[in-house]
Amino acid sequence: MVAAVSGVQKKLLISEFPSILYVDLPGYEIKYGKNRTLTIFQLIASIPKILIRINREKAWLRRYIRLEQPDLIISDNRYGLYLKEVASIFITHQLRIRSPWGGLADDILQRINYRFIRRFDRCWVPDIPGPDGLAGELAHPARLPHMPVRYIGWLSRFSADGMGEYSDLLILLSGPEPQRSLLEKRLLEQLADYTGKTVLVRGLPEGRELPGLIPPQVTVYNHLPAAALERVISGAGQVVARSGYSTVMDLMRLGKKAILIPTPGQTEQEYLGDYLASKGWAICIAQRGFSLADALAVARGQSGVMPHADVGVGLLRAEIADLLRTQFGIVEEPELGAG
Repeated sequence: MVAAVSGVQKKLLISEFPSILYVDLPGYEIKYGKNRTLTIFQLIASIPKILIRINREKAWLRRYIRLEQPDLIISDNRYGLYLKEVASIFITHQLRIRSPWGGLADDILQRINYRFIRRFDRCWVPDIPGPDGLAGELAHPARLPHMPVRYIGWLSRFSADGMGEYSDLLILLSGPEPQRSLLEKRLLEQLADYTGKTVLVRGLPEGRELPGLIPPQVTVYNHLPAAALERVISGAGQVVARSGYSTVMDLMRLGKKAILIPTPGQTEQEYLGDYLASKGWAICIAQRGFSLADALAVARGQSGVMPHADVGVGLLRAEIADLLRTQFGIVEEPELGAG
């Protein structure tokens, strides 16, 4: 197995999966602003650069297969990683991309998105079919692309069978700068008035000097490997986190109470936070004007618990078995771990 990745994601994957072979492939490197309006503007301005990167991905892949000749390509939201000569799978939970304008703009984006996705042989959606999916209409639009689309279940690196390390509050920071640091600064200032045992995971696998003026009841980590992170999430009475989809699936696997703070201007996270709150599975509060004390007061009055479930392994096992049979003529039961 070979993973094509770069930057922070590569460092994170190497720490978790050191035996895999890694090759460098630059990402889309989207920039974010200091407020919602500027972020939306920068996302729009990034479209030409993204299209150029997609073309470069495909050119890179053509060079790569002449050297390595892979049997299968699995692309995690990388639109250029497909070729007719090799079976390819596109993974996404965003079949319908949300824009700040909704309506017609979302319809146009969906048609463009499908045009790219249909170039792959299959599309895997990390969600369950039906009305109880975690991604709402992002993963369950009224119309699917005309190609094999498979719902492979909720995926998480956690097993939900270990002991937790107790804390009253766990804060999981993640996502792009400068919004990650802006939220960290706001939360550290407000933690000075909070007396409960708190763990703050900064989401910085590359490491960085710890911030100053850390309240005495707060334990801070730049990054935690998967096993340690599972322990601190399992033992937390309340979790504060971004509403990124990977985070949401991890919190669901462990059945946690969550206060979600979407990254301003990241419309996918804004939709996910509101959708999960409407289902009663979490509490969603905007970053602008966020008050930790008020959020915890709301959380005490609501359940806001993710639906603890483990359905990812069965759906994914069935899809891999079908892929092995139809693509490679192999009939056997794939072995998968709990994650």
